[in-house]
Amino acid sequence: MKRGVRFKFRLYVAGNAPNSLQAVANLGALCRTHLPDQFEIEVVDVLREPKRALSDGVFMTPMLLPLEPLPSRRIVGTLSRADQILMALGLEAVAA
Repeated sequence: MKRGVRFKFRLYVAGNAPNSLQAVANLGALCRTHLPDQFEIEVVDVLREPKRALSDGVFMTPMLLPLEPLPSRRIVGTLSRADQILMALGLEAVAA
């Protein structure tokens, strides 16, 4: 893990679909606001890497898979409700 990075996320998207683009933008904004200089985001396009998505058990997009810290919860959707995303990730204390 890179120095200073405490949170690693993998976001599965389906090409340039509107909900995928929205999820990328929303996750980026959430991380910049609540986890500045502490995050790393990997975006995986399931249209380009379908076997990888299947091996990770991804059957819907957009899907956020938090990698670190553990334990993690998979979150499906555009990630538009920052408060709910932070709570699902156990990060509401970070946001305070």
